[in-house]
This record gives sequence, C-alpha cells and structure tokens, in this order.
Amino acid sequence: MFKGCFRPVLSCCLLLLLSAGVSNAQSSRPRRVRQAEKPADEPLLRPEAKQTSAARSNPNAPLLEVQPVKPVVNTVGGGDTSHAFQLLQQKQFAAAAKEAKSLAEQFPNDPETWKIAGFAELNLKQYTEASVDLRKALDLQKLKKQEDPNTADALGQAYVLSEKFEQALPLLSASITRAGARPDPVLLYYRGLAEYKTGKPLDAEKTFNAVVKLNPKDSLSLFYLGQIALAKNDFDGAVAALNRATVNDPRLAAAWTLLTSAYLRRAAVTEDAAKSNADYLSAVRAGEGLIKVRTDAEAVTLFGQALIGAQQFARAAAALERATQGPEAKGVAFYLLGVAQSRAKNFPKAIAALETAQSKSPEDVNVYRELGYAYEVTKQYGKALAAYQKGLTLAPGDSDFKEAADRVRPFAK
Repeated sequence: MFKGCFRPVLSCCLLLLLSAGVSNAQSSRPRRVRQAEKPADEPLLRPEAKQTSAARSNPNAPLLEVQPVKPVVNTVGGGDTSHAFQLLQQKQFAAAAKEAKSLAEQFPNDPETWKIAGFAELNLKQYTEASVDLRKALDLQKLKKQEDPNTADALGQAYVLSEKFEQALPLLSASITRAGARPDPVLLYYRGLAEYKTGKPLDAEKTFNAVVKLNPKDSLSLFYLGQIALAKNDFDGAVAALNRATVNDPRLAAAWTLLTSAYLRRAAVTEDAAKSNADYLSAVRAGEGLIKVRTDAEAVTLFGQALIGAQQFARAAAALERATQGPEAKGVAFYLLGVAQSRAKNFPKAIAALETAQSKSPEDVNVYRELGYAYEVTKQYGKALAAYQKGLTLAPGDSDFKEAADRVRPFAK
C-alpha cells in the first residue's frame, strides 16, 4: 500500500566513501586518508528526507581501501581521477559525474572512474545510473582483485533506492555479515526493506527489530514492524510499534494512517464494549495526528470513519463533507457521509449521500443496507423495498436483507 521509505545513505555526501587525498607525482590516484568530520549540511540521499541517518559506529575509521593501480599495457591504463575527485569533494556532483564518465570512456577498465561517477550520481539522486556505474566499478575491482567493501555497500544502497530489491539483498547481507564489521543501523534498515519488498516478512521483522535495538528511535523500522504486525492481525503489536513511530516522527503520515487503521480494526473485533470504545477514541486521536500532516480526501475519509466509530457523528459529517468535494470523490466517502448523517438523524442528507454512493459503487452491499434503512425511516417504502432487494441480490444469504424486505413489502406501493 505504501511506497517504500528510504533513509539517507551512509556517508557524508557519499564522497567521503572515497579517499580524500591526491597522490604524489608517482601516482595520479587519490590515496587513502581518514574520514573528515561530517559537515552539518550533508545532503540526504532519499526520496523523502524526513529524518536524519543514524551515526556510523566509528566515524574516524577510513571508509575505503583504495589501492594504487599498476598501469596496464596499451589502452587500458588508469586515468587521472584527481580533478574529478576534487569536484566531488567540492560537492560539484554534476561536474564530477560528467568528468568521471568522460574518463571512463577513455579508460573503461579503470574502476576508479566508474566509482567516482557512481558516487556523484548517488548525490544527484540518479539512483539507476549510480547502480549501473557502481556495478561496473565493483566488477572491475573484483577482476583486479582490489575489492572495496564500501563500493559494494554503496551499490547495495543504490539498488534499494532504485527499487531493485532482489539485487540489493545479497550485497546488503554481505555487508552486515562481513568479518569484523560492526552492526550498522542504516545498512540493517536497507536490508530489512529489501527483505520486506522481496516477500520475506519474517526475515524483515528480525532485521527491523535489530535496527530498533541499536536505535530505539528509528521511526521507519518501527513503521515497518507495525505494518508486518498488522498483516498478521497482531493488533496489539501493531499499535505498540506505530505509537512509537509517531512519537519519534510526528510527521510520518504513513504511520498515523496505519495506527488509525489498527485501532479501528482492533475495536471492531473486541467483544469488550469498554475496550472497543476506548480504541475508537484512540483512533480519533490518531486520525487527528494524521490530518495534521495530510489533508487529502483519503486521510480525511479515514478520520471520518474513526469519528463514526466514536459516535461523534456531527464531527464525522463535517469532515466527510470535505472528503466528498470534487469529481474524484470516492463512493466510500459518500457512504460514510450517509452513515454519519443517518446516525445524526439527518435523513434527507443521508439519502442524498447514499444515493451518490450507490451511483459510484453500485456493487457495494453496505450502501443498500444503509439506503434501505434511510428510506424506511422516512416512509419511502417502495424505495426501501427496492434497496433491500438489490442488497439481497448481491448477498443472497444475508438474512437481514430478507427480513427487511419482508417487513416493508406490505407498505410498498
């Protein structure tokens, strides 16, 4: 239902995954140096930049092993990547990518050119292009036996950000299980997301729990834990995880949406009336959190449903009137508006809303149940009989429709 949430990539602008120095006259390649301190204005490489990345476990450790490359005979020697790297350091990502790609055309077997291009493209949010170039860099590194873990890590992230989860998963699993590697919440999150998107919810649940253990305020992992719990009808687990997610990130609309739904679903299956009423009130509070960050028709419709559950019919009708504005309004919004108006005993408005719901959702059996009731209360028995009979056609085994039709038939003309 929800698109995958992405988080920032591991490094500072990803350029710090490259060595930060330039070699002497005997080699044109950057030498390995230690990571510089993370600047305060680091760009976040994710489609929705709504929370910051977890810190790396050891920010002073070198992030990339760059080995000098011996010149290869004839036309496959290494190019001078020092200027392209300087552009990357200066955050001139477009220029760095352009120069690195130009060098890659001249020296196609030089992994450094493809690597710089890939890191620059990641900073430019060109995730597909980055994954292609980082794949070339990694393959060439393997061929030259100069494998660089950070190129592999960046490629795994590029695959996730370009929604190539099948390709991402083995790389990210290798990153996390690499000998001597400390658990990294960001890489773990990416692996959990790849597991979830490739149909491995149990693996994803374990991974997201590992993220939350390392970083209890990781709202995105908590969101996915809530979604996984909801899919298993574990309403208590879903409510617990999603409450934590919304506390940690009150702007996370997807978490508010699921939390509202979780309360509504738990209320519907709870036999204890007091607990059910409490859940409906909690659904209203979650819906209020939702409409602070989303005011579209879908969000307002869900909020209206919570208000109906809490028997706040006047508020529900007011909210659902907003949700039914415009030609794109859906039948379910008109149905819920009809229910709210009917429970508020405003039957003319209820009938108008339900008739519109019928035209938009002619196969929704619930519409005919409510519409027949509203017609019956207002003594429009002929219309009530027609509504109940239509409902009985759609649900032949529904005894309520049969009883209702039999009840109004003597009065129908």
